[in-house]
Amino acid sequence: MATLLHAADLRLTFGSRTVFDDLTLTLEEGERVGLVGANGSGKSSLMRMLARVQEPDRGDLQLRRGARVTYLPQEPEFPAGATIASELAVPDPELRAALAAHAALAERGSDAAKLAALAERIEHLGGWDTAHQARALLERLGVSAWEQPVAELSGGTRKRVAIARALLTRPDLLLLDEPTNHLDADTVEWLEDALDELGGALLLVTHDRYFLDELVDRIVEIQPGGGVVSYEGNYEAYLLQKLEAQANASVAEHKRQRWIAQEVAWLRRGPEARRTKSKARIQRARKLMAERAWQAPGVAKLEVAAAPRLGHTVIEARGLEKRFGDRTIVGGASLIVQRGERVGLVGPNGVGKTTFLRLLLGELPPDRGEVIVGKATRIAYYDQRREQLDPDLTVYQAASDDEWVEVGGVRTALRDYLDDLLFPVPMQRQKVGALSGGERNRLLLARLFLQGANLLVLDEPTNDLDIVTLNVLERLLLGFPGSVLLVTHDRYFLDKVATAILAFEGEGRVVRYQGNFETYRRLRPRPAEPAPKRAAPVAQPERPAARRPGKLGFKEQRELDALPAALETAEARVRAAEAALSDPATYQGPPGRVPELKAELSGAEAEVARLYARWQELQDRLDAGAP
Repeated sequence: MATLLHAADLRLTFGSRTVFDDLTLTLEEGERVGLVGANGSGKSSLMRMLARVQEPDRGDLQLRRGARVTYLPQEPEFPAGATIASELAVPDPELRAALAAHAALAERGSDAAKLAALAERIEHLGGWDTAHQARALLERLGVSAWEQPVAELSGGTRKRVAIARALLTRPDLLLLDEPTNHLDADTVEWLEDALDELGGALLLVTHDRYFLDELVDRIVEIQPGGGVVSYEGNYEAYLLQKLEAQANASVAEHKRQRWIAQEVAWLRRGPEARRTKSKARIQRARKLMAERAWQAPGVAKLEVAAAPRLGHTVIEARGLEKRFGDRTIVGGASLIVQRGERVGLVGPNGVGKTTFLRLLLGELPPDRGEVIVGKATRIAYYDQRREQLDPDLTVYQAASDDEWVEVGGVRTALRDYLDDLLFPVPMQRQKVGALSGGERNRLLLARLFLQGANLLVLDEPTNDLDIVTLNVLERLLLGFPGSVLLVTHDRYFLDKVATAILAFEGEGRVVRYQGNFETYRRLRPRPAEPAPKRAAPVAQPERPAARRPGKLGFKEQRELDALPAALETAEARVRAAEAALSDPATYQGPPGRVPELKAELSGAEAEVARLYARWQELQDRLDAGAP
């Protein structure tokens, strides 16, 4: 692959703080890269530099001649007075300029050669009528108000319009900073497929781990203090390599410490021995002791203040209805939250999830129905708009009104509590408005968990958090003795945390499913689809060949590449089950073992048949050159 972009020796500082120094990054044509790092490590700043929106303090950035870059920031920006039509009818600035130049030249009625050259340029950039493409894309995204001003749109709809605008530019490099924020799970899955078919390169910042795992073939991690480390493979491969690298670093540091101890003991021998010591050895020992020891990355220590034990009733909704004008947002919804339950609320944007939470909290009066809150229930509410944080307060002032707090049964100074949350004392003096989105989110969660609540109501708490902090929050909620109501589009988070799903299906309909998000996906009703064409049976399946060039999507090509190894594993399961069933000793063991082995054999054989059928389907499309 040819180099598309090369950034070398980038340096960025904010006041006395160095965000990164001597950072070097290379992107190849068509490459799919995930950018990860702790909150405040400079991911968004690096994206802005690569998009030429922000300049580094030092460094060099080279882009392949003629390559086009499109950047989608966390919070999309639109010109004043913009409508959906004005932004999407001709989304590419270069195409817009070419169309205007062609119109002006045609009006003068001269220079046929220039007109022909401009016409060829317009065709190259997407053609004369891109509005119909935009309308079709918006329809798939659930946006229909073509002439509506962007300023009147909700956050989720604005994000959809911005995504459509970015995709329609057909860039050589697409830079996406948290593209899944404000999107519901179904739209996130659609976006996965759309990006899978993208022809250019992709650099992606996201906390959605399923999204990251599906789309990238390399992970670049920004290290504390500046540089980057690259890991080949998707997110799962990155985790395994990261685990191995940290284990190796830990072993190396243990050896270094042991070596230092030996050298110090040697240096402390008697005066007679000191006179005979090697100067080189002494210098080496001093150098070892002066070296900075390896340290594990900092992890925020989220903890919850003690709360009263929940009673029999936590919170109940009975026949709640809420209408806005002629539109029913919540229609006769009922919910009983049990002690220890973690209920995830899912559904498209604007379908009523936040409205339902506000009805439960008493912030909105229902048109019909009632809410019953248990006498022992203490509620803490996380507002997705983060309006509970005053941007003019310092971090220390915003965290709590008290200088001492109690978490985990221990009385702790507020400054120490914040330091454990990766807000060191100098940072505690900063204004809230100067924090990154992830840092503000972490601060709000820290403030929330000091309230001594036994019912946590969390509306999009995962937005902007780095992956390490997401893991900490997951563990905290899994060990939380109270109950949780949770709105999030993060499917991975819901799969790990939720014990039940409350699905908002539109037109006021609300349905409860027991289990996590994956269970809900299997059980929810789907629109009727035509039955897929069955592949012809394979009499004697042939082992899948290695990767061959073709026009499969990125995920499908990666799936095809992985099929040989998957088949080896499945066939090994078949052989193992057959061998066990052929062994007379098996039948002398526990009586339930034979049925288990037969079920294992049946399942393994079905998996082998499924994998061969999938391989044949993909290989046939590859051979035919199908898109």
